Amino acid sequence: MDLFDECLLIVERCLADAKMDKSSVDDVVLVGGSSRIPKVQQLLQDFFEGKELCKSINPDEAVAYGAAVQAALLSEDSKNVPNLVLIDVAPLSLGW
Repeated sequence: MDLFDECLLIVERCLADAKMDKSSVDDVVLVGGSSRIPKVQQLLQDFFEGKELCKSINPDEAVAYGAAVQAALLSEDSKNVPNLVLIDVAPLSLGW
């Protein structure tokens, strides 16, 4: 089994842990460095049965923006983000 196959096993495990089926996923949003790898994109699109992948969000900015919002919410000065609720769906690394 190569590393790409192992990536899909991680996706399958995430869905199983969430008690979800891949058909219940509405959007697949790619963020982070590995999302730029064409093979990863193709495997995910095939896995989700041709569903169009959302690549309009800058992968680097999305991670930084999420971290900034979480920091603001955790700080005492959260008035800058009064109407936001941040839910960290993957607080741990999905990799090895």
